[in-house]
Amino acid sequence: MREGNRAPIRAVLETVMDPEIPVVSVVDLGIVRDVSDDRVTITPTYSGCPATEVIERTIRQALDLAGFGHVEIKTELAPPWTTDWISEKGKDALKAYGISPPDLAKAATCPLCGSTDTEEVSRFGSTPCKAQWRCRTCLEPFDRFKCH
Repeated sequence: MREGNRAPIRAVLETVMDPEIPVVSVVDLGIVRDVSDDRVTITPTYSGCPATEVIERTIRQALDLAGFGHVEIKTELAPPWTTDWISEKGKDALKAYGISPPDLAKAATCPLCGSTDTEEVSRFGSTPCKAQWRCRTCLEPFDRFKCH
């Protein structure tokens, strides 16, 4: 077992982008829960996430290419992923991409014009972890990460 690989492994993981939101890494989205010298622990955004297999495969490929073929990838569903695990960098990337980051403290903020005069149109957005919202100011639709 190699010791002291946490920082280089984390650096590799920061290059692995979420397949459904290609501007945010699996680290910044909070999918990577823990990194040790011989294991990466991940938690999907929800237990039925269809991207989980793609994420695992992409992480495996990135680790192998970087010389970390010995590192195990472990998926844990408990405790469940929460939007609290999204980093500030991840929230900024979501907003720049047109997705309103989750924020329990206030109404959804339109990622296009910044207005909080918004309304939920449907609990179901472009992926199961997002809801469809509309801005009443600029009238544009947008996705918002469901807070959980």
